[in-house]
Amino acid sequence: MPLYSYHCAECDKDVELLASFSDTPICPTCGSQKMERLMSRTAPPGKSRGIIRSARAQAAREGHLSNYSRSERRR
Repeated sequence: MPLYSYHCAECDKDVELLASFSDTPICPTCGSQKMERLMSRTAPPGKSRGIIRSARAQAAREGHLSNYSRSERRR
């Protein structure tokens, strides 16, 4: 089942739920069935390399090198 984002009209909370398209979701916070499916955002094409580079640079600054291969780690 896919993961969908919903907004509850009763308690004004946004949640992500595993649901089939035909299911009527129930709010896990207040139990209401007044849930509206939200439009999903997709990742922009061609941006993943920049995001990965940025995350790796931040990890290196913080000393977390587990996401680097052995040849890429500082010696």
